[in-house]
Formats: sequence, structure tokens, C-alpha cells
Amino acid sequence: MDPYQQAYQRWKTRLDRPDLLKELSAIENNIDEIQDSFYKNLGFGTGGMRGLMGVGPNRMNIYTVRKATQGLANYLHKASTDQNKKVIIAYDSRYKSKDFAVEAALVLAHNNITTYVFKKIMPTPLLSFAVRALKAQAGIVITASHNPKEYNGYKVYNGHGGQITNKAAQGIMTEITSIEDIFEIKTAEQEEAEAKNLLVWIDEEILAEYLSETKKIILRPDLLTYASDLNIVYSPLHGTGLEPIKRLLQETGFSNLHVVQEQAVADPAFPTLICPNPEEAAACCLALEMGGKINADLILVTDPDADRIGVSVKNELGQIISLTGNQTGALLIDYILHSKKAKGTLPENGIIIKTIVTSHLGATIAAKYGINYEEVLTGFKYIGEKIEEHAQRKDYTFLFGYEESYGYLISDHVRDKDAIQTCLILSEMALFYKRKGLTLCQRLQELFTEYGFYQEDLVNIHLAGVAGQKQIQAIMENLRLNSPEKIGTLRIIYSKDYFQGIEKDLLTGQDKSLTLPKSNVLYYGLENGAWCCIRPSGTEPKLKVYIGVKEATAKKAKDSLEALKKALLALINV
Repeated sequence: MDPYQQAYQRWKTRLDRPDLLKELSAIENNIDEIQDSFYKNLGFGTGGMRGLMGVGPNRMNIYTVRKATQGLANYLHKASTDQNKKVIIAYDSRYKSKDFAVEAALVLAHNNITTYVFKKIMPTPLLSFAVRALKAQAGIVITASHNPKEYNGYKVYNGHGGQITNKAAQGIMTEITSIEDIFEIKTAEQEEAEAKNLLVWIDEEILAEYLSETKKIILRPDLLTYASDLNIVYSPLHGTGLEPIKRLLQETGFSNLHVVQEQAVADPAFPTLICPNPEEAAACCLALEMGGKINADLILVTDPDADRIGVSVKNELGQIISLTGNQTGALLIDYILHSKKAKGTLPENGIIIKTIVTSHLGATIAAKYGINYEEVLTGFKYIGEKIEEHAQRKDYTFLFGYEESYGYLISDHVRDKDAIQTCLILSEMALFYKRKGLTLCQRLQELFTEYGFYQEDLVNIHLAGVAGQKQIQAIMENLRLNSPEKIGTLRIIYSKDYFQGIEKDLLTGQDKSLTLPKSNVLYYGLENGAWCCIRPSGTEPKLKVYIGVKEATAKKAKDSLEALKKALLALINV
């Protein structure tokens, strides 16, 4: 009997939950589904764990949540001698999110760890803020971010409010794998945990504190006199963003706010969407439609846990276009640095932090202002880690962090990407340029004219199941064994293998060591400032392919990008 069939039989005899027994019965004749659900344990890494909800060790269910939480409890007891340990838990609007949150809290309570759980759905940035405000040792968010409705996830945060990175993830994973019987993990009784103050419910006070702190990031308070002049459309995509974003914008004067009512209600079915991802045009259709009808200046769409934000604006012809994550980041960097310089508050030791797959345009803009930039691996957790390092060393002043996948952070009172504070500064920025007779699109064109026409693209190659994982592995291995010298017509100038930790200069033949953590990522620097990067997703069954170019005109950039994409996909044979 195959190992996955053995695991299936074990769950079949040990399950005592009617809902999961029903799901087990429903797949008993589906060999492929049984194999995918039982062939491995749901992976836990720096992004925590994320997967389809269902029965089995490779699915999100109360047993896998209990196991991850028991591993976290064991890790916290070994990592800290503090007898009064605290963990904060937030959850989004997805199916079973609150159930998983409470289940995690009761495991922690059984381990004598006080857990603070939000009474209602709350954005991921609020979790990060609460960990810092309540001086907790860790935090948990139950969310699958922008994934389809069938998914859920479990993200772990450290004591400074950032997502855990490699060392902590490995420590927790060691504890998780040492748990021999997933069915023997103990939980406290909820009433008893509440009576002993081991389970404490968080009320509205922490949201008010967060909003108060976020208002401090306004760069030009004098502009707020005219805030009602800006016509804004907003959609929370059935998620957690509505209350905090609506309150924040209205309390700062942006009263001309129009919410997409069809997507205003938090709903785990995401009834108006296939996938609640603001990176995808289909998710933004209703917001764009409303924006066109009311002649909106700014259209904002957040994902279900309100850490990512999509932005659309009018172009010079009055047409609505969606900005890429890289374009929004460049606009924000330019506006923040320009505003601080005008006020005389731009620090000499300022720094922006971006991921390796994010456009170079933002770094080029920062250089004009004498501001340093730093690159980290893909994932906002690494940006949060760097913010804390610089805060401890007091060597750099954090000014902005971002990644191309619609994640931004302006103020480090949160240590993860934060769509809520970004909404505020985007609104302020759009108002600033509106009063100058410009749209954000027109300002972006000015940046391109000054710095060069940067264009980027991302191709997500879905390769699901056991076969898909093998194909991803084969592609990465083949590129390492048969390292290319050219991609299309462009010569490779240097390559970086973050798994082997080596950068190769193909012009001189010299190698040097990389300082970033080990990761299954291949990066190629090409002629003419072009680049590409290939990596497996850490949370989804995808191979992610990034490309970027810089040219003298928009048309040249578009043509170069398409040629490079075609050549790269042919190289990896997908």
C-alpha cells in the first residue's frame, strides 16, 4: 500500500468530525484527490502554510491548524523564558477562518499561552500593529490572501510584527515535525480559557489606535482642506478592508468616497469574483465600471485581508487604466521623497527596501534624492526583517518598502505590507497632482520621460499536484545544469543562483558569494538593463517568471518586453 493510501486509511479510522468524515467519504473513489490530499503534510515555511481546505494532512483543516499551533507553542516555550507569553490572532472573511482562529487559540491556551483574538474579521496590517502595540511574542493571521475561495492559510508573525523569516520558520517546522500524532493534540475548553483570561477578545480600541497612528503619516496636512474634491471609488472585494479604509479616508476629509456595494459585504463565497486578487483585471471590473460612470479620479481595490492594493486612474484621454505594482511604487517613492524634501524632513540616512523582482525604477528615483535602496528576496517578510535590523542598528531611517505584487509600506508602525495606510497616501498624492492639473497617469509619464521607460511583466505558470511539483523541479534543475548564455537576442551579463548562493559574472568569469538567504531562485541580468527571474511560488502550485526592460520610448519598451517574454518561455519550454 502506498504511503498516501496508508495515511488515508489512518485518517479514516481516527476522524471524529462529521464535516471531515463527510468530505472523506466524498473522495473515496477519487484516487487523484486522495493522493493529493494525503501524499504529504501541508508545507510550513516563512509564509506559514496555505492550501485548499479539506480533509487530509495536505489540506487546511482543524487538525493541520492544531498541529501548526502546537509547533508554534513548543517553539515559543523554548525560544523565550518569559512566563507571560502572548499571541495575537486575526482572521479574514474566508470559510472557516474564525473556526481556525479559535482552534489555534485553544491549543495555545492549553499550553498556558495567553491569546488575544479579534472579535470580528480584521485586516492583516491590524494584526501586525496589534502584535507591536500589545508587546506580544507572536501573531497568527488566518487568511489565504488573494487566493480563490477554496483556499485558506495560516501566517505566523514574530514579536516585532513582521512575518517570520527563515530561522524562526525552521525552528517552528522542527517542532511541527516532531509531533507524532496529529489526532492527540490537546485543546482547552473555550469557556475555561476565557474564564482564566487565556483567551481574550480584542475590541474596537486597537483599530482606533491604529487609525490614529496611521493619520500621522500624512505628508501635506494643508491639502486635506481640499480632500473632498477627490472623487474616489473603493472595493474591498468582499474582504476585511471596508471599515478601516472607509473610516480612515472619511476622517481625514476624503468624503467623496464611493464604495462598490456589490462587493462591500464580507462574503467567503466571493460571489462577484473568480479570484479576489486586485492584480487580475477581472477582480476590478465592478470598481472600474463605477469609476467610469462617476468620472473617478482614483480607483482603489484591496484583497480580502487588505494588505495588497490595486490602483486605477484616468489617462490623458480620460480613459481609466490600471497601474502595475511597480508603477504605483515608483509614484509613491517619488511623491514621498519629493514631499519630505520640500518640508526639509528628508533624512540623509534614508532607505527604501524592495524585493529582487521589483522594478529598478523606484531605486533610480531614490538615487536622485540621495536615498539608498536595499534589495531582499521575494516576500514582504524580508522587508519587515530589514526594517527591524535597521531599527536595532540605528543606521538607516526607513522611508518606504514595496514589492511588485501590489504590496507597499510607508510607516513602520506596521511591519508588513499595508493597503490601508497606502490608500491614504495614494489619495493624498492624487489630490496633490489634481490640484496641479495632472492625473497620476500623467505624472507617471513624466517619470518615464525623466528616468527611462521601464516595463515589467509576470507570468504565472500553474502546475498543480504531484506531477506539477515534479515539472517545476525539473525546470529549475535543467536551468542550473544547462545555464544559458543568451535569452533571445540578449546576452546574459551576470546570473544569480540564490539556492547555491553564487553570482556569476559572465563577462569576466568571476564568481562571488551572495549575502541573501538561500532560496530556489534564478536571476539573470541582461544587456540594455533588461533582466528576468524564475522561482517556484512558496504558497501556490505555480512557477513564477518575472521580466523587466528599460528603453528610450514606450513602444521600444513594449516590443522588447514581448520579445524577452517569448524567448524566456521558449527556453524553459512551457
